[in-house]
Amino acid sequence: MIFAGKRPSNLGVSDRKLAPCPNSPNCVASQSTDAVHKIAPLTYTSSPEQALADIKSIIQSLPRTTIISETEDYLYAEFKSALMGFVDDVEFYLDRNDNIIHVRSASRLGQSDLGVNRNRVETIRTKLNEIQQNRR
Repeated sequence: MIFAGKRPSNLGVSDRKLAPCPNSPNCVASQSTDAVHKIAPLTYTSSPEQALADIKSIIQSLPRTTIISETEDYLYAEFKSALMGFVDDVEFYLDRNDNIIHVRSASRLGQSDLGVNRNRVETIRTKLNEIQQNRR
């Protein structure tokens, strides 16, 4: 873990919001408004609880992941890169009012992530949609 970095202290949900992305382009968040960081929230057709359980199982199926904390409306996981041990912090916030799951995926160190965080969220979105379609 050469490039793990320190776990950020600003993670979690505050006033129904995840932490904003830093100025660097190595972060995406569904609550961001600028084009560099904006990504669509996750949607679901199951119960909110089932959707969060599905996301948890997806994360657990991906390599080099660790779930750090979870509550009934929040899930936080760390993803490590294979080669250098870079760590990305990935959060999911279940917004029951809007029936969506907000997501934030950010690299701890560096500037560019070569699209890794955006691709990760889209991979999780695709897998979640597949699980939900197979359940119908």
